[in-house]
Amino acid sequence: MTAVLAGAGVLLLLTVTTALLRRRLVVVSVSGASMAPTLGSGDRVLVRRTPGEAVRAGQIVVVEEPRPCRRGESTRPRRTDWLVKRVVAVPGDLTPAFLPAWERGPDSRVPPRRLVLLGDNAEFSRDSRHFGSVSTDRVLGVALRRVGGGTLRPAPVDGAEDATRRRAGPGSG
Repeated sequence: MTAVLAGAGVLLLLTVTTALLRRRLVVVSVSGASMAPTLGSGDRVLVRRTPGEAVRAGQIVVVEEPRPCRRGESTRPRRTDWLVKRVVAVPGDLTPAFLPAWERGPDSRVPPRRLVLLGDNAEFSRDSRHFGSVSTDRVLGVALRRVGGGTLRPAPVDGAEDATRRRAGPGSG
């Protein structure tokens, strides 16, 4: 009888632990080349669910794709598409020059509850250069590491203007 109770207790503990981890962590598959060479198509990353307000510049985040994102695209709700991008500016940072004109206000600062995102591979990335800053409400979480090995290196924060220009591509800054 004691062995049965101990087994049930272990099973309950495993079930509760798994449920708690699933609420906190999620695995996301990368599709496309926008984050190369950091992440490639088919890579899987472990993501910690994080409030958007806690995100820092240089981190890789998973965000809900802004709508509409492409010319002629419907604004009707549909399935959620996720983007994996690097945060280059957070609220209070200077507004990057590559943002669309309608995003750059007289304040020249990223507004509260907004993030500016870029793909590491600018040539193949659809990011804040195209759709502007993103609401922190759209953040699923921060990428912790590649599943199956390999760490994620943050972008350099010093010399952020030069790093941003490199990632944004020629003529974007």
